[in-house]
Amino acid sequence: MDSSSYFDVIVIGAGIMGSCAAYHLSKLNQKTLLLEQFDLLHSLGSSHGHSRTTRLTYPESFYPPLVSLSRSLFLSAESEAGYTVLTPTPHLDMGPLSDLSFKSCIDNSSSTEHTLLDNKSLKERFSGAFDLPEIDGWTALETPLGGVLNPTKSVAMFQSLAARHRAVIRDRTEVTGIKKEAASEPVQVLTARGEVFYGKKVIITTGAWTHKLVRSVSGIELPIEPVHTLICYWKIREGHEGELTATAGFPTFTSYGVPNIYSTPCIEYPNLIKIAMHGGIPCDPNHRDWQVGSSKEPSENTLADPVAQWISKFMPAHVEANNGPVMTQACMYSMTPDGDFIIDFLGGEFGKDVVVAGGFSGHGFKMGPAVGKILAEMAVQGEATVPDGVDMGMFSIVRFQNNPGGNAKVHAAQVSVHET
Repeated sequence: MDSSSYFDVIVIGAGIMGSCAAYHLSKLNQKTLLLEQFDLLHSLGSSHGHSRTTRLTYPESFYPPLVSLSRSLFLSAESEAGYTVLTPTPHLDMGPLSDLSFKSCIDNSSSTEHTLLDNKSLKERFSGAFDLPEIDGWTALETPLGGVLNPTKSVAMFQSLAARHRAVIRDRTEVTGIKKEAASEPVQVLTARGEVFYGKKVIITTGAWTHKLVRSVSGIELPIEPVHTLICYWKIREGHEGELTATAGFPTFTSYGVPNIYSTPCIEYPNLIKIAMHGGIPCDPNHRDWQVGSSKEPSENTLADPVAQWISKFMPAHVEANNGPVMTQACMYSMTPDGDFIIDFLGGEFGKDVVVAGGFSGHGFKMGPAVGKILAEMAVQGEATVPDGVDMGMFSIVRFQNNPGGNAKVHAAQVSVHET
């Protein structure tokens, strides 16, 4: 067997999860191959662009420990790389106290530094930028550990560090098959070029393509649905440009309810602020309609109009929404029915030799380093050391066999999925 085709671990998919996994594997002195079907740092999936929010607040109690671990791993990687990918900011959650998701966020924040703000206090804290409704008990929760991650720069950082630790990285290499001929044999990874790579272990982190690849190689139907979403940038009203910047201490924020809104401060484009809806429209990742977002009425946009309406209600004095977003960018979510991740061994003929990670549902980027570390340990050791409060059973494949909806939750789903 050609030694150049043999690896300890092969990672398929070079987005944030796969790149972080390759980095951690290489630090464990594993001979690692990272494969990407498109160009490195492409904009066709879920790990591109210039901003992702990070926050410690979640309705689910098992995510904050992963966010906390990831934050420390981001900082450690920044130190090793010699540059930064994280801009720290405060984080703001707001919503009616009757909203169970928002209420769960408040409850889960009880052990960390936080401040509850009413409308008056909120205006004083952030230059009058927000105007909360006076009905339904709208309140804001401020926590210190927010921030803006640069996704393309982050992925490039982990790839470069992995290469520094001798990982092999190949782009434009589409995987067409994964097979294992005998229990004692390595896993074979076949490519569209006719190559065959051999790995003791394989990790699948192919984002929106995970369902297709896993089904083709194992027959298992993972409930991961690709969803096209739209990132919107809006003009800041004249005179308020300096107030909504990360430099001025403006927060990343989330607004609970319908629609569920998220935002980063003005940091990417001068005088523009990113405010978008946490939702999208089901799509085929190989045959996307890049104009999707418009409803059957040409004058309406399913993914931008709700954001404009939210801005007009909550930030009318600071952000211009009447003329729609100044610019938009397409992205994809990989949605599971419960919005929780899949991180598990594929099982069947592959046993524990193939690990699959997917379904990060539009909120996983901030946890990429922690997920990558978990995947590396699962592949090498057969199990992972996880932070206190994290139950890996929440990310199992079998949860969908017991209940098609996945993990049971008392609070509402956050992502709006629109059928066209």
